[in-house]
Amino acid sequence: MALTFYYGSGSPFAWRVWLSLEHKALPYELKLLSFNAKDTQKPEFLALNPRAQVPVITDGDFTLYESAVIPEYLEDRYPSADAAHALLPKDVEQRALARRLAKEVDTYLWPQSHKLAIQYFFTPEAERNPDIIAKHKKGLIEELNFFEKEMRGDWLAGPLSIADFTLYPFLASVFRIEAKKDANLGISAALPPKIAAWRKRFESLPYFQKCMPPHWQ
Repeated sequence: MALTFYYGSGSPFAWRVWLSLEHKALPYELKLLSFNAKDTQKPEFLALNPRAQVPVITDGDFTLYESAVIPEYLEDRYPSADAAHALLPKDVEQRALARRLAKEVDTYLWPQSHKLAIQYFFTPEAERNPDIIAKHKKGLIEELNFFEKEMRGDWLAGPLSIADFTLYPFLASVFRIEAKKDANLGISAALPPKIAAWRKRFESLPYFQKCMPPHWQ
């Protein structure tokens, strides 16, 4: 039975799972939920995720939410014979590294990008706080420099993995700020060289454009 993937356009957490599904070339049915219509608050969705958040997948009778866990489940449930479609390296130490880096993105980098997104997309322009923006811009750049030093080749953990699919959507929300709200924010210009090259490689993935939120383009 094909997987069903519930997502909301623009959610970086859902985007992580969508990229993972495409990378593994798994068949799935896409269910788009509207945040404006409060689809995640409706009883039929709350029956899947009582926390009222995307993403969610159903796999037969099994339902799973939490974006950090879903890719791990997909890799365990549908192991890839071809390493090119795996979400985690086969080497035990590399697997641990990929998991660690994904966790560090969630724990340390995401709060910086999230606070910037709040200022630009959910705060009236006249009420934006330049000190908060400067603080989290600085914090984001510091995190990017950290990940620059941690890179193990073309991708964060060596092979393309959950670490990369975790990092890109959060960074993309900042790139969107530059494109839509503040061309002078300067994050793209401040990307460390390895991360800038990593970004280009990521945006060249064959399924990248398919997973890009339509209203972000």
